[in-house]
Amino acid sequence: MKHAARSGAALAILAATAAGALAQSRDQIRIVGSSTVFPYTQAVAEQFAGMTGGPAPVVESTGTGGGMKIFCGGVGPQFPDITGASRAIKASEYEACVAKGVDNVTEVLLGYDGLSIAHSINSPDMDLSKARIFQALASEVEVDGRIVPNPFRKWSDIDASLPDSAIQVFGPPPTSGTRDAFVELVMHEGCATFPAIEALDESREAEVCERMRQDGPFIEAGENDNLIVQRLESDPTTLGIFGYSFLYENTDKLKAVAVDGVAPNAETIVSGAYAVSRPLYIYVKNAHRGVIPGLDEFLTEYVSEESFGPDGYLPERGLIPLSDAGREEVRASVAAGTRLDRFN
Repeated sequence: MKHAARSGAALAILAATAAGALAQSRDQIRIVGSSTVFPYTQAVAEQFAGMTGGPAPVVESTGTGGGMKIFCGGVGPQFPDITGASRAIKASEYEACVAKGVDNVTEVLLGYDGLSIAHSINSPDMDLSKARIFQALASEVEVDGRIVPNPFRKWSDIDASLPDSAIQVFGPPPTSGTRDAFVELVMHEGCATFPAIEALDESREAEVCERMRQDGPFIEAGENDNLIVQRLESDPTTLGIFGYSFLYENTDKLKAVAVDGVAPNAETIVSGAYAVSRPLYIYVKNAHRGVIPGLDEFLTEYVSEESFGPDGYLPERGLIPLSDAGREEVRASVAAGTRLDRFN
């Protein structure tokens, strides 16, 4: 029993020493992840630094998938404390986290965001169905009952009522949560309207519905949504795909393309009338809490009423807030460090 007690004490000292080393090795919170969540996290980082007078957290826009890989790399000062995500963590990502010792993570639902398709404010108004969007952007489409490589080069090739201009759409890369959400909410639903695609076996149907074309009309623009905004500004015939917050912040330059007759705004996203919306998250490494200076306080600020409440500075930037009860539940989960366990 004495030996066991000594071993336990030694382990406690070792853990405390390791925690001290972690705290001393980094005095700034480090955050990676979604380009959509990035402006919200950056706003909280600036507010936090202004309130505390300490160093501002370092926030990097790596994309949701890229952020998960970095976040799940391990525990310690060389790994980030938080990652932002424009979709929920996948089971495969969670398993990768656990394999590297990142087995105590809190999932924080921040609110909601609409996936916007937008173009220059100087462009003619445009309304696209999900089926038309699929026809414009899919690698393969249905033509006369057959699945063929996408032949459509102009919008008017798809429907004579659409503009007689080349299809050119800037969108996110495969590592982006925005891309994942777009495929799920637009491409899958659009392709479901074509009988020949619906008749395919499950794996082939998924391939046709999910694969974006690579012959020019769809252009992967990286994780920097501001670059897409600049490209749309310079060419009124192009479209871009990004989170509603970027459209909201650039209404002097851009306007939305309606999807199935509905344009995105706070009311249509909350009501569900705009059927291209998704939840936004941050994920917190609990092993770093109480160790990385300021991390607990930063999280408290992130989920404060002043931040993500209806009149907070995040909704001012385009975040669609949770209900009163939803926000209270999130705050309680953050305070308790509730462990993500739905994959266990």
